[in-house]
Amino acid sequence: MNRLTGFHRPAWACALAVVLTCAPAGFAKENAIAPDLSRINDAKSWTLINADFDTTTKDGKSAVQLVPKAKVEKGSNIGLALVQGLEFGEGRLEVDLKGKGKYQGSFVGLAFSVVDGKTFEAVYFRPFNFVRDPEFFRSRAVQYVAWPDNPWEKLRTGQPGKFESTINPVPDPEGWFHARVEVTKKKVRVWVDDGKEPCLVVDRLAGRTKGKVGLWVDSHESSFCNLKIVPAK
Repeated sequence: MNRLTGFHRPAWACALAVVLTCAPAGFAKENAIAPDLSRINDAKSWTLINADFDTTTKDGKSAVQLVPKAKVEKGSNIGLALVQGLEFGEGRLEVDLKGKGKYQGSFVGLAFSVVDGKTFEAVYFRPFNFVRDPEFFRSRAVQYVAWPDNPWEKLRTGQPGKFESTINPVPDPEGWFHARVEVTKKKVRVWVDDGKEPCLVVDRLAGRTKGKVGLWVDSHESSFCNLKIVPAK
């Protein structure tokens, strides 16, 4: 398995094993961290919660495939892969994602302010809704949740359309797409691919200021690569 990243960074806080990807000048200056996904089986670098994994190559991209193991709540099958030794409060998260496609119910995204497998905030995508008819399905393409008090069912019933949205430009539900999530003390904003405007802007619903951060998957296996974490200065 080819390593996903370029060169090793010197020892970092809490002995977190990270590597910086090859990137344009200025990448390191913004304090970007690129956790090494090829080491996801290394308990010193990652913590897996209700998830198995496989390292693979998808459409020419070296990636990790995360597979949820068992239901942790009624109707939910959430798995997490969390970066060891890193507390994330505010900043930017970026990743390339690939779900199961147009006809299968995979859910794929990022989790932050994580306490454990049942207490977290997350932004995730429903690739099977990207181009689905009728239109109201497309309005459920991207979702914010804050477990355990604000799962998607409660948010959709109590505040319909506020914490989920369509995506523009619309990604290929069968292909890779890039997500950028910006987290501030009170807001979460989400961009996809080269969209000039965020496709989702929501108020944060959790009172925590910091927590663990990592990959989030539900129901079916999904693939991830090029994870980048940029803590706010």
